[in-house]
Amino acid sequence: MNDEQLADASQASGFSGRTAVVVGGGLAGVTAALALADAGVRVTLLEGRPRLGGLAFSFRRGELTVDNGQHVYLRCCTAYRWFLDRIEGSALAPLQDRLDVPVVDLARPEGRRLGRLRRDALPVPLHLGRSLATYPHLSLAERARVGRAALALKGLDLADPALDAQDFGSWLTAHGQSARAVEALWDLVGVATLNAVAGDSSLGLAAMVFKTGLLSDPGAADIGWAHVPLGDLHDRLARKALDSAGVRTEVRTRVTSLSPDGNGTWSVQVPGETLRADSVVLAVPQREAYDLLPDGALDDPERLLAIGAAPILNVHVVYDRTVLDKPFFAALGTPVQWVFDRTGASGLREGQYLALSQSAAQDEIDEPVAALRARYLPELQRLLPRARGAEVRDFFVTRERTATFAPAPGVGRLRPGARTRAPGLYLAGAWTATGWPATMESAVRSGVSAADAALSALGRPRPRHLFEFEEAA
Repeated sequence: MNDEQLADASQASGFSGRTAVVVGGGLAGVTAALALADAGVRVTLLEGRPRLGGLAFSFRRGELTVDNGQHVYLRCCTAYRWFLDRIEGSALAPLQDRLDVPVVDLARPEGRRLGRLRRDALPVPLHLGRSLATYPHLSLAERARVGRAALALKGLDLADPALDAQDFGSWLTAHGQSARAVEALWDLVGVATLNAVAGDSSLGLAAMVFKTGLLSDPGAADIGWAHVPLGDLHDRLARKALDSAGVRTEVRTRVTSLSPDGNGTWSVQVPGETLRADSVVLAVPQREAYDLLPDGALDDPERLLAIGAAPILNVHVVYDRTVLDKPFFAALGTPVQWVFDRTGASGLREGQYLALSQSAAQDEIDEPVAALRARYLPELQRLLPRARGAEVRDFFVTRERTATFAPAPGVGRLRPGARTRAPGLYLAGAWTATGWPATMESAVRSGVSAADAALSALGRPRPRHLFEFEEAA
């Protein structure tokens, strides 16, 4: 097809004649592609893997459909909620009516191990007052000091760059938090959202998590998760939405280089083909972005290599019977962190399938399966009495060695924005400067930011529906 035919096809399909290539089919890339196409840009999305979804995907194991890891989101994740709406997947990943987290402490006697973190229908911060006052895993004095620290945290200015240079653990100690309070509350939430313990986390990112999730709106921390395999959302429904928007999606297509043409357009090289576009969105991990960036695109591209990575280990156990009667719980006094029931989502017909999500797993990520089995099966028996007589029908692990960027102090100054110094080239990914830790929310926000910057340069109006979540936030 020649250029004239392409222009005719573009006009016939409602496109503006402007073109874009999005490199990377994770949540950031899919979001950017949808946003650009909704604004009338003709988009090609390139993904090197055989599926979309990035690091939130599913695979088959026998008769099971397995998520590579347990992913959740909160009611305050307005961008990811927009994404679910856009791909018509919201009903498949519902939110709790009200925050309710069972917390089991193995250090307490049987029968008195269960506590709960839940909210009431009261204004902030009273919505958590009763839960904190009755939380059995902290002493009365520790609960009082937690309340005072929460109020101090609420008063921090997230725009203050000095917060990025401090670590959250030292701040908690300075505000009277005991080691027990850090374990039983602050790290219970923080490790799952930041993928690091308090001492290894930027105060700026930790404050953002707790202020936004727990101290902004009574319902902000209500938890949502996929009741179907993640692949149904991030691959199947995402691809359907892309197709409907007119996006050309190519998987198993790895970009080898990209370069400016000198006439305001870009050349994107893939095996056997060169694509040309007015704009390029690079929505790949930071090290891959570093390899693809042309000279001069960033003032200091070496900063991308200074952004560390943090692993997540997922332990999968299939029992011959039901051993857990809750959808999920968190644990204390044990290596186990969070346990989710994935039976229905996986398609398992008999027994129960549990997934353990182990964040900040630097010490375990490379351990043999046999060692992990020997460690975690006894812990599950301690946590779940009904597991003691159950047969383990399958035990396996999934490892994401670079699951997130490390939220270490100082990481904020390393994260680039969507715009680069090269006109027409934009960055997206949870690791870019979204203000959020490495979450699905951050990935979607980055895709929106990259699309917004590209549309501004192309002179295209922003699709109004794309930014409704900003008003909700």
